[in-house]
Amino acid sequence: MHFLEKEIILNVSQEKLWDFMATPANLNELTPPELYFQIVSDLPDRMYNGLMIEYRIRIPLFGNWRWLTEIKHIRDGEYFVDEQRIGPYRLWHHQHLLEPAGEKQTRMIDRVSYRLPFGPFGLLVHELRVKQMLEEIFDYRSKRLQELFS
Repeated sequence: MHFLEKEIILNVSQEKLWDFMATPANLNELTPPELYFQIVSDLPDRMYNGLMIEYRIRIPLFGNWRWLTEIKHIRDGEYFVDEQRIGPYRLWHHQHLLEPAGEKQTRMIDRVSYRLPFGPFGLLVHELRVKQMLEEIFDYRSKRLQELFS
């Protein structure tokens, strides 16, 4: 099992950041263009427990993938989880946590637990590429959030 945790403090109220994060279509804003990310399913205006979202994504060196995630464990204004149901990982559990970080600032914490398929080969691929790729994706996400909420 692998873990990734990223934290960012944004100059935006928790309520405003939650409104952005709770709108599924905004995921496009936070995904690097080189992944050719495309939401395939119809989206509601707001996420809800049990929402299934299907994407198409191109992972450099690994090709095109169908990715289906389920939104779960929503605590309105504070927390939600997306879990992969179909996709490139054997397991993907992504916690999104928002908490106050001072006057008109919000701390956003992303905690990802994931496992690659293919046993020992998956471990090798993780060390050679996937670990760095995920760091780059979440760095891009932080940069975009800073731009959107500066």
